[in-house]
Amino acid sequence: MPRGWAPGPAGVRGPAADTGVGQLSGDRSFPAAAHDALADTRLRANLAHATSTIRGKRAQVVAEVPDWEALRDAGSAIKADAMACLPELLEQLEAAVVARGGVVHWARDAAEANAIVVDLVKATGADEVVKVKSMATQEIGLNEALDAAGITPHETDLAELIVQLGRDKPSHILVPAIHRGRAEIREIFAREMPGVDPTLTDDPAALAAAARTHLREVFLRARVAVSGANFAVAETGTLTVVESEGNGRMCLTLPEVLITVMGIEKVIPTWRDLEVFLQLLPRSSTGERMNPYTSTWTGVVPGDGPQEFHLVLLDNGRTRALADELGRTALHCIRCSACLNVCPVYERTGGHAYGSVYPGPIGAILTPLLTGLTGGDDPNDSLPYASSLCGACYDVCPVKINIPDILVQLRAEHTEAHADTHRLPSPEAAAMKAAAWVMADDGRFAKAGRAAGWARHGIRDGKPVLPLPPPLNGWTASRDAPALPTETFRDWWDRTRKAPQ
Repeated sequence: MPRGWAPGPAGVRGPAADTGVGQLSGDRSFPAAAHDALADTRLRANLAHATSTIRGKRAQVVAEVPDWEALRDAGSAIKADAMACLPELLEQLEAAVVARGGVVHWARDAAEANAIVVDLVKATGADEVVKVKSMATQEIGLNEALDAAGITPHETDLAELIVQLGRDKPSHILVPAIHRGRAEIREIFAREMPGVDPTLTDDPAALAAAARTHLREVFLRARVAVSGANFAVAETGTLTVVESEGNGRMCLTLPEVLITVMGIEKVIPTWRDLEVFLQLLPRSSTGERMNPYTSTWTGVVPGDGPQEFHLVLLDNGRTRALADELGRTALHCIRCSACLNVCPVYERTGGHAYGSVYPGPIGAILTPLLTGLTGGDDPNDSLPYASSLCGACYDVCPVKINIPDILVQLRAEHTEAHADTHRLPSPEAAAMKAAAWVMADDGRFAKAGRAAGWARHGIRDGKPVLPLPPPLNGWTASRDAPALPTETFRDWWDRTRKAPQ
């Protein structure tokens, strides 16, 4: 571990990730981007079909496991222990990887990680690389950095390939092209895939065959591969990738040089711990009992697989999140995307509205924790509000991340940051201050209750009789106003419980 860069659980927050590099921030706030997404009926239909299908499969296979809740508890406990001793585990991992012939690099931020990978690829003389799906490389914008250096990256995961050929951005953690229908995919392949059959149909089997033919040529000529990692075992220095298509196995075995970019939170203490996560992950992500392909590799083995292995350990705001007592639990995430598939907000807006490569409920907490909240108009400041706080994400999370509680904490931090940088309070702060003033006095609270009762005359059929001013009209524009009671609780109590004088 480099001197001066030591992630510590009780330390001062580390630097925030630079939103100017990579894909951790969009160019518009969530409400503005979501407004456009809500008008896209094809997007909403694609999302509703895909998420409901995955939800059903997950529920079925989870119900088969009698000790599912115990597995969730075990996964949460392992992650909590790993975060508590992260510096020691990372040093143990580094020593194990080096002992087995690998090279470990430490990257403080996205720019540093990109520079390390570009230099490593240039040193091989290669002008192209194959990639197996990696959220970390999407986070740091590695493809753009490779392109700028004259190196062509080839995504090999089918969904990532669709996104890359379509010059698009991922919109889901597990299914990056979830927003695309098969007719759109056929158009992209026909337009962008070299040598594709012009009579290609939108039959899924035909589309998969076309991608297979295209990728096979790329696999056979690539000399360098870039991968992510689902887990890294500190005691043995073993990296793990789980996937469904076999493209990962090709990337991890055929090229001469393998470069793995991994967030520092992916480390787990022991090989035995994999037993828990290899049960939790497939059921939560794809609704399968086990992953079709689980690849593990440890350093370099002469004559077998890549003969040069580099591991890039990425911080990019993670030590900042680690220093937050509640927020650090967001680093427990194993990228299963179960929270996305049950979120009513994600299902209606899709992933692009979040701006970050991490969409949905987990993205709404992880992204602000990595980049920080400004209290101003930064697009990521709007993410903690991109939730109904229904709690469905918490119910399905395989490692029990309490996303609703973290969202509330981030909203409070945003309000405080806004107060530090603005003369006028935010609408949330003004509303909470007014509520605190009313509730602090018994008389004021009673009068407010009676005033609310009178307000029922201003509501008809769930809508206000007169238009409300902003921001109150934002609530009633898409929801029915609740029917208010004819008397307050206090009046009811006095009427039914007090003895007549």
